[in-house]
Amino acid sequence: MIGLNILGKILLVFVFCSFCSCSNSQNKRKEPSRSSQISLERYIEINKQLVGEEQKVIARYVEEQELDMQTTETGLWYSITEQGVGDFIEAGKVVSLEYKISLLDDTVCYSSENDGQKVFLVGQGGVESGLEEGILLLKKDSQATFIMPPHLAHGLIGDDDRIPSRAILRYEVEVVEVKNKNEN
Repeated sequence: MIGLNILGKILLVFVFCSFCSCSNSQNKRKEPSRSSQISLERYIEINKQLVGEEQKVIARYVEEQELDMQTTETGLWYSITEQGVGDFIEAGKVVSLEYKISLLDDTVCYSSENDGQKVFLVGQGGVESGLEEGILLLKKDSQATFIMPPHLAHGLIGDDDRIPSRAILRYEVEVVEVKNKNEN
């Protein structure tokens, strides 16, 4: 009986030590090496340069087209040509849009005329982050133009269909309907 009690205590100590050593090894974060830290800093710098260049391209385009646009902190350019009625759109609402997406050279990529209205639940993803951001500035029946740099649209790779890599997009939208998620 005494031997079993000692064996139980030894087993308990062994399990406890094993548990502690496993949890400690999981909690320790490996510090990035000096070379990977430099690489990360370099990637961040390259990204900042790309975003800066894209903003210059958009600014030049806006000036050439004589557009009156504002920008958000994220880099979305927008012009509300007609502010609609009611409350501002908010997350959780289902929005239906008439739209045209084009490149800055006027190549039309997608449009509601060809592809049907765009319907989405605001705040749930599934659409460009720039579109989500811009929609929150609008009300039902609003009309607006958004110019989205790649980091707010389809990024470095495009959409593998009609939108090329690193494309700056011009979105022309009209909010046709705004309803609650459970409304038919």
